[in-house]
Amino acid sequence: MSTTTSGSAAPNPRNSLDGLDLTPFTFTRRCWVELAPDSVYSLISDVSMIENWSPSASAVSYEPGGGPRVGARFSGRNRRDGREWVTYSEVVHADTGAAFAFVVGGAEKGIVRWDWHLYKQGAGSIVQQTWRLLRTDPVLGNAPEDLYALRDHMANSAEATLISLAEWIAGQRKECGSRPSGLPL
Repeated sequence: MSTTTSGSAAPNPRNSLDGLDLTPFTFTRRCWVELAPDSVYSLISDVSMIENWSPSASAVSYEPGGGPRVGARFSGRNRRDGREWVTYSEVVHADTGAAFAFVVGGAEKGIVRWDWHLYKQGAGSIVQQTWRLLRTDPVLGNAPEDLYALRDHMANSAEATLISLAEWIAGQRKECGSRPSGLPL
């Protein structure tokens, strides 16, 4: 992943995306799960669990001694269109039972921010996942169409992840009688 940045605010003639309004490159998806927010938080903040639900992420793990706290770093493998690569991320928000966020590429020079928010609703939780492009980078493509395609791919991936998370939780509840093993309600 490239982390090169220009020291100048002037557009770079080699990058046709300089100055592009990034406002359209975000989305939010939501689902309801039959689990309390604190328990959902335990699942999503344990980044190694994401491979259970995500169609595009695997082998995610915190650096040694890391965990769900601001400043913790983790890596993971991603896949899209037959390609695979490793990303490095940093936790930028960790509020047990309420919110978890990380920036791909690190807090200072990150490219994408993922936010998870949890809201109690009835016997479960609304799980909200937001993706936002923070800056352009040649690794993402060289034209606005590349970024729109990335956003749409990630929106589909997030939707699939949330559906899979809800199904996984329901399956764990069914398997265990009423609650996923090791998870408080």
